[in-house]
Amino acid sequence: MAVEVCSLLRNILRSKKGISPILATLLLIVIAVAAVIVTYAWVMTFTVTQTGVAGTLLDIENVSWNYTAQETTIVIINIGTSDAKIVRLYVGTSSSNTLEVTSSTDLGTGKLLPVDQKASVILDWPNALATMWTNGTRYYFKVVPETGTAKDFTWQAPAA
Repeated sequence: MAVEVCSLLRNILRSKKGISPILATLLLIVIAVAAVIVTYAWVMTFTVTQTGVAGTLLDIENVSWNYTAQETTIVIINIGTSDAKIVRLYVGTSSSNTLEVTSSTDLGTGKLLPVDQKASVILDWPNALATMWTNGTRYYFKVVPETGTAKDFTWQAPAA
């Protein structure tokens, strides 16, 4: 019995037969078509995602400080080609150490900003950065939309 199995294995291993040239060509065509379909799907997804991201472009129109209410108002305008949703705000005294202060703002779960429209974000003091606004200090802000690129800007607090 063992001799028959060995003989059978030897015959299979000695066989020089392979797939026919026609079948090999068909397999290569099928593999190429599958690769094209996968590439097309990836490119289309990437293009749609990047088009939406490129359409969001924020700019800062004004920053003001209300001494009575102890709050900073940041007026943001959407100069892009698609609506934006502002979801986070960061502030700091240098560009390298900004802190998220979203919980001290009126953003909530986000503030929708249609194309060519303005929105105000109100930042209360005290917050995660400081207990009080310091006159004459340069503050670094970052406004972050849900999609797209964050807008960084600096503002010099007015002297008292």
